[in-house]
Amino acid sequence: QVQLVESGGGLVQAGGSLRLSCAASGIIASMNVMEWYRQVPGKQREVVATIFISGGTNYVDSVKGRFTISRDNAKNTVFLQMNSLKPEDTAVYYCSVLRNIRYWGQGTQVTVSS
Repeated sequence: QVQLVESGGGLVQAGGSLRLSCAASGIIASMNVMEWYRQVPGKQREVVATIFISGGTNYVDSVKGRFTISRDNAKNTVFLQMNSLKPEDTAVYYCSVLRNIRYWGQGTQVTVSS
């Protein structure tokens, strides 16, 4: 059974940093395309960052140069390092993987105060 458990969210001032973690079980993260999404109330969930099996990465334009997705294969964990945070980054962040269906973690709240 696939499980994704996020942690690391919280309240931070604008310009600060947070690192989100996504501990995966039931899959080998390095053999899957892993993604971070975020959602604010009233808006669609959007993909923020992707890490491919090759280790290549992709980012939505609004976070390029500020966010970094990575993984620790030994810990089967995917990270999202978020620097230079802005109030508009405030959202619930979800870890996700697409297999036969799309799996989601429970989400972690990130709040950036101005």
